Amino acid sequence: MFTIDEFPGRELKINGKDYLYFGGTSYLGLQTDTKFQSLFIENIKKYGTTYSASRKSNIRISIFDESELYLSKLVGSEACITMSSGYLAGQLVCDFFNHTDYQLYYAPNTHSALFRGQQKVYTNWKELKNDIKKNQGKNHIVFLDSIDFNGNNYPNFKPLQDLPLKDIILIIDDSHGIGITGDNGGGSYSFIKSLKPKELLVSSSLGKGFGIQAGAIFGAKHRIEKFKETQFYGGSSPATPASLATILDAQYLTADKRALLNRNTALFLTNLSDPSLFLTTKSHPTFSFQNETLTMQLEEKGILVTNFRYPTKDDTLMSRIVISASHTTEDIITLCNILNSLSF
Repeated sequence: MFTIDEFPGRELKINGKDYLYFGGTSYLGLQTDTKFQSLFIENIKKYGTTYSASRKSNIRISIFDESELYLSKLVGSEACITMSSGYLAGQLVCDFFNHTDYQLYYAPNTHSALFRGQQKVYTNWKELKNDIKKNQGKNHIVFLDSIDFNGNNYPNFKPLQDLPLKDIILIIDDSHGIGITGDNGGGSYSFIKSLKPKELLVSSSLGKGFGIQAGAIFGAKHRIEKFKETQFYGGSSPATPASLATILDAQYLTADKRALLNRNTALFLTNLSDPSLFLTTKSHPTFSFQNETLTMQLEEKGILVTNFRYPTKDDTLMSRIVISASHTTEDIITLCNILNSLSF
């Protein structure tokens, strides 16, 4: 574990030593981009640093509706609501359905943002499918992550296509997809909708793909209106207006950064001798592995990657190389040369 005093960009200095950083979730590098920061600062001047009133207040700021309309069009949903975080967005959705009218199923590698209490998370899709068959006649809900870091879901979602989707409500966490994957960064909503599930809901952090602190839920208008009636929505502080305004103002910058990220990811794959050493998701800039020796070897060579147990100390070690739009060509070639020289 390392403690630093500023946001971790592409370079870090720790105990006097310089490192290249290939970790985290700042895929587009927006958080440290000076143009993005300028837009954010201007919006803070207009909207204030935070807005701690309920969305049900008698005074309402128009940027909430404007940003939600933009996001719903981007993703391809009828409607959208924003929350202060992706975790809270996930909790609202799972809390809404967490009662005896529904039978809940958690697909392999589902994020804890969609858990309420102790949940059974299936270790394989075959068992999940069999249990759905055993419980015919019930209202089935399947939770899963679009990006599971094992390449099983996005982009084709093959395990899903083997389920009786016309009888299933799907709840997807697309936190690592929205802003990064899909047409114009729209994530997985439109593709999964084309599979014709009984109903589709997508919850997401907006921090990973848009560089701001907020979350969102996408779905049919009638369902989103129901969510607006909950205590989760009415009783919590919303996302900061300045953050949501910056999503709108930074559209051109986000598009440029996404194109750069795609080029950087392709550069990494082109120059890596053996990509099969990593678990990958097509067109996603993350490369997972379970090899503590490799992590230590990279650290010795001046490369730091994501490496910790998540979400608790008792969970599986998560080790991951993350390419971002902030990395230079030289950074990526340096990483590839080091990986190609190591024995692991």
